[in-house]
Amino acid sequence: MTTRTFRIMVRGVFDGLTPGQHAELTARADQHSILNAAFTPEGHLSYDLAARAAFTFRFLDSGEAEEDILDATERAEEAAKAWLSERGYGWKNLRSQAEDLSQAALGKRQRRAARTA
Repeated sequence: MTTRTFRIMVRGVFDGLTPGQHAELTARADQHSILNAAFTPEGHLSYDLAARAAFTFRFLDSGEAEEDILDATERAEEAAKAWLSERGYGWKNLRSQAEDLSQAALGKRQRRAARTA
C-alpha cells in the first residue's frame, strides 16, 4: 500500500482569555504569525489577536487508506485541545478541515512536470 499524506486545519476562537493570557499570546505573536504557518506533525499554531481572536492549528499526518483521514482529523483535534488546555486557554467553535493530498488536484506546473516525467 502507498502512504497518503493528510493536511488538517483545526480552527477555533480563543474564549475568556485573562489579560495575562492575552498579553502572553500577544508577546509570542511573531512565533505564531500566518507568515510562518506550516503543516507539521506536531501542529503549528497561527493567530493574529490584533485582528481577531481566531486561531488555526495546521497538522500533517499520514495513513494507508482513504478512511484513515478520519483518525488523523481526530488526532489533530485532540492535539489542539490538549495544547490549549495545558496552557489554560479557553476556546469555542472548534472545527476541522482535512485534505488527502493524494486526492488533491494538480496545479499547472505539477501537470506539466507529470507529463514530462
